[in-house]
Amino acid sequence: MLLSHWYIAFILLPVCSKGQKLPTRDEELFQMQIKDKALFHDSSVIPDGAEISGFLFRDNPKRYFFVVEEDSTPLSVIVTPCDAPLEWKLTLQELPEEASGEGSGEPEPLEQQKQQIMNEEVTELFSYRGNDVEYFVSTNSPSGLYQLELISTEKDTHFKVYATTTPESDQPYPELPYDPRVDVTSLGRTTVTLAWKPTPTASILKQPIQYCVVINKEHNFKSLCAVEAKINADDAFMMAPKPGLDFSPFDFAHFGFSSENDASKDRNFMSKTLSTKLVRQMTTRPKDDLQKVCIGSKNIFTVSDLKPDTQYYFDVFAVNSATNMSTAYVGTFAKTKEEAKQKTVELKDGKVTDVFIKRKGAKFLRFAPVSSHQKVTFSIHSCLDAIQIQVRRDGKLLLSQNVEGVRQFQLRGKPKAKYLIRLKGSKKGASMLKILATSKFNKQPFPSLPEDTRIKAFDKLRTCSSVTIAWLGTQERNKYCVYKKEVDDDYGEEQKKREQNQCLGPDTRKKSEKVLCKYFYSQNLHKAVTTETIKGLEAGKSYMLDVYVMGHGGHSVKYQSKVVKTRKFC
Repeated sequence: MLLSHWYIAFILLPVCSKGQKLPTRDEELFQMQIKDKALFHDSSVIPDGAEISGFLFRDNPKRYFFVVEEDSTPLSVIVTPCDAPLEWKLTLQELPEEASGEGSGEPEPLEQQKQQIMNEEVTELFSYRGNDVEYFVSTNSPSGLYQLELISTEKDTHFKVYATTTPESDQPYPELPYDPRVDVTSLGRTTVTLAWKPTPTASILKQPIQYCVVINKEHNFKSLCAVEAKINADDAFMMAPKPGLDFSPFDFAHFGFSSENDASKDRNFMSKTLSTKLVRQMTTRPKDDLQKVCIGSKNIFTVSDLKPDTQYYFDVFAVNSATNMSTAYVGTFAKTKEEAKQKTVELKDGKVTDVFIKRKGAKFLRFAPVSSHQKVTFSIHSCLDAIQIQVRRDGKLLLSQNVEGVRQFQLRGKPKAKYLIRLKGSKKGASMLKILATSKFNKQPFPSLPEDTRIKAFDKLRTCSSVTIAWLGTQERNKYCVYKKEVDDDYGEEQKKREQNQCLGPDTRKKSEKVLCKYFYSQNLHKAVTTETIKGLEAGKSYMLDVYVMGHGGHSVKYQSKVVKTRKFC
C-alpha cells in the first residue's frame, strides 16, 4: 500500500497543524481526503492504483513521492513517455523506526524528526533512459519513502505515471496475447489489411476492450499518448503550464476546487484559461499524414485510400474503455504496391485518336515524327469536362495546360525528338477526347469555336408550333447543322449533362431529328451571329435543340444543348 503519515510533509509540504494520509484505494476515504487540497496542491504525490499525467519543461526535473509503510510489499511503477525520450530513476529512502507511526510515547521534536529523515541513506532502485514504456516491478519492496525523478533533455513533453501496491489484482492495462505482433494479411496499391490476436483481458477479465489503429508515414509508436501528442502537437503545447504557474497532476483547483490563498486563485485562473483552450482546440483537425481509427472489438481491419508505392507504419493499441488505459501491440510497416504501368499509345502523324480516361485517371501517349521537323502541332478536342495535358520532349516539360472544348498548341521541333503526352482526367467523372499530333502543315481537324457556345432562344418569338434560336459563329466558314428532339417536361440538368458529349456527332442522331444544315461566317466577330426558326412543332411540348459545327475530315463539335417549350395556347 502506498500510504503516508504526516511526516512526509516535512519534505514535501509546509508544516501543517493536522496530519494527513495520501489517497488510498478506499474511494470514500479518497474523496474525503481531497477536501483538504493543501496536501495535493503543492506536492507531487503518486496515489495508489491511479494513472496520472504530467508535463515536463526541458532540463527541468520533476519529482514524485510515495511512502510504503510495510516491508515485503509488492510494488509496480510504470512510466510512459508521450512525445520525447525521458530519463527517470526510482530511489528509496528508509524511514526511521520512530516515524513508523506504530510506536508509543511522546513524539520527538519536529525538527529532530525531519533531520532524521534527511540523514537516511538513499538507495537507487532503478533508472532508465529512452522512449519505451518501462516498468519497475518488485514482489518484495521494503518500507520507506520512494522518490521518482523524471527529466526531459530534448524538449518540453508530456508523460504518464502509474504505481500500485496490488499489481496482481489491478491489471489496469490490457494484457497482450502470447504473439503481440500486428500482421499484414493483404497488400494492394491503395489498401492494406491488418490482423492481430485478441487480448486475453476481454475474455478472461471480462473488461471492455476496443482496438485503435494508427497509420502514418514516419515511424511506429510505442504508446497511444505519443500518438495523441503528435496529432495535437500544437494544441498540446499551447495548453502546457507556464513557469511559475506549474501545477501538480493532482492540482484540484484545475477541477474547480476553491482555495483561500492567492496562489490558488492564480492557478484557478490559469486552469480556466487552459480548459477554454482545450474545448476549442480538441476540434482541431488531425495531421493529414497521421490517422487514428478506433474500430471496436474486431481484430482485423483494412486501411484504404493509401497512396501507391508508399511505405506506411501501422500500430494497434488495446484500450480499456472503462479506464482509457492502453497497451501497444508490436507495430509493423508495409509498402503499398506500385501503380500498374500505363500502356503508352503511339500517335500516328496526322491521324485523330480517340482517348477515354476514367475519373481521376491518366493516359500516356507517345509521338515520334518520322522525319526532321521544325514544328509540332497538337490539336485537342475535350468532349466532356476539362482535361489537363502535359507534353515533354526528351524528358523536358514543354507544355502544361487545362483544355476545355477545342484547343491547338504549336511547339518548336527538334531533329529526332520524341514527345511524351500525359493526359489527366477530371475529378468529376470520366473524360473523353480526340487528339491529333502532326509535324506537317495541316488544316485544323476540329472546327474553330466561339468563346460562347450557348444557344439562345427568343421567348417573345415562341409560338405554339415554332421557336427561334440564335448562336455565334467565327471568322472561318463552317457548316452548321441543327437537330431537334422531343423530351419530357421534367427533362432535367442530369439528363442534359449525359448528352453533353461534344464528340458525338450527327451520325449518332436519327434522320428524322435533322432540321437543316447551313454555312455561315463573318469577318466581323461582333456580327458573327445567325438565327434560325424551327417550325412544325407541337403545342405545349418540350424540345431539345442541338447545333453541330462540322470540321475538316468530318469531325464535328456540338454546341451546348438547349431545351425550349412551345406555347400551349396561341
